[in-house]
Amino acid sequence: MKISGVEIRPGNNIEYDGGLWRAVKIQHTQPGKGGAYMQVELKNLIDGRKNNVRFRSAETVERIRLDTKDFQYLYAEGDMLVFMDTETYEQINLPQDLVGEASAFLQDGMMVMLEMYEERPISVQLPETVEATVVEADAVVKGQTASASYKPAILDNGVRVMVPPHIVTGTRIVVDVYEREYVKRAE
Repeated sequence: MKISGVEIRPGNNIEYDGGLWRAVKIQHTQPGKGGAYMQVELKNLIDGRKNNVRFRSAETVERIRLDTKDFQYLYAEGDMLVFMDTETYEQINLPQDLVGEASAFLQDGMMVMLEMYEERPISVQLPETVEATVVEADAVVKGQTASASYKPAILDNGVRVMVPPHIVTGTRIVVDVYEREYVKRAE
C-alpha cells in the first residue's frame, strides 16, 4: 500500500531504495523557505544499518505488512538459535544476529514472535520483560540515599544491570529486555 512521505510514523515498515526498513524516529520540519518535509530515521530490517532520509509530501513509499508467528525457543547450537513453530512443530535455525543483544535473555522454552516477510524470518521479538536471578551484587555504600542510588549487579545470564540497594545476591528480579533495566522484584 502506497503512502505519502509525510504519513510515515514510527514503527511503520516500508520498502525504500530496494530494502526493507522500519521507521524509528520521525521529525516533521517546515522550513521558512521551501516545502515541508519529514525527516525519518530508518533501520534496515535485514542488516540493522541506519539511514536518515528526507521525504517530501509529493513522494510516496510502499508500506509493507509483516506477518507475525509464534515460535518457541529451544536451544543454542554454536552461533545459531533453534526455534520451533508452535502450530506445525517444525524447527528452524536462525543466526544469533537476528535477535541481537536481547539473545542473552533467551530462556529454554521461551515464547517469542517471529516477524516474517514473504515467508522469510527477518526479526525475533522477545517478551518485553523476563525474570532473572541476581548472582552477584555489590555491597551498599553506607550513607547513600536509597531513592537515587543504584548499584551494579550481574544476572544468571551474564548481563550486568543496575539495581536498587535492597536487592541482594539470589534475588529474582524482573528486567526490561531491550532497555536492560531493573523493573521490579519478582513475585
